[in-house]
Amino acid sequence: MASYVALNRGLDILELLAEDAAGLPLTAVAARLGLAKSAAHRLLLALSQQGFVSQEKATQHYRLTLRLAALGFRFLASTKITEVAQPVLDRLAQETGELVRMTLVEGRSLTWVAKAQGARSGLRYDPDMGREVILHATATGKAWLATLDEDEAVALAARGFTNPRRLGPNATRSEAALRRQLRETRERGYGLVLEEAEAGTAAIACVIRAARAPGARVVGTVSVAGPLVRFTRERIPVLAKAVTAAARELTLLWPVREQLAAETGMRASA
Repeated sequence: MASYVALNRGLDILELLAEDAAGLPLTAVAARLGLAKSAAHRLLLALSQQGFVSQEKATQHYRLTLRLAALGFRFLASTKITEVAQPVLDRLAQETGELVRMTLVEGRSLTWVAKAQGARSGLRYDPDMGREVILHATATGKAWLATLDEDEAVALAARGFTNPRRLGPNATRSEAALRRQLRETRERGYGLVLEEAEAGTAAIACVIRAARAPGARVVGTVSVAGPLVRFTRERIPVLAKAVTAAARELTLLWPVREQLAAETGMRASA
């Protein structure tokens, strides 16, 4: 049990340090996680010995090394996700002239895994890919939640209502409003947000499934996002049609990705 608690605390430290590239002093790490300084120091030392954390000599701050990022890139490469999906994302970005992103379902959340920027001049929307997907305030989140049992979807999204991140002026703030929006998303066939995740931005998203069958498992989403001024009433249906087509193509390609990943695993074990 003690080792289990230590592991969880170590993971908490990694998540905390991931939010601050400049690093944090020992006292801040301990305070934010509710740990004794001695316990926080032992955990940081263990993470340092494994190469995941380093301590700056000048400031004595602890920060993440690039080892964790390298592991993530290695994993993505082994899944063949970007190899199969990137051409589709690039084509959608070129067609729409907006930011295109893809997420994968990871347990009870979504994770950004790939993107393509279609805006070449003027206003560009290009947020940090490391940011958490706020399920109730993003087109991506709503597209996925709308495929789940509604009570389950609301329970998953409820955590986001207390998220400290500043959201847009139209962000959903109640369970009743979220349920209404999920029903609208199901009827529409795609997620749509206007100034919910961030002020001045809009997005459209569709789910990617593991197979063509309507009830097939949802494995991720594909979305188009950009400045609100470009998401006019006339243009939204055009963008939605393009995103829906890309999601359909990625669904058709999903078995190919799984086959490539399996072949890579077989070669590695041979």
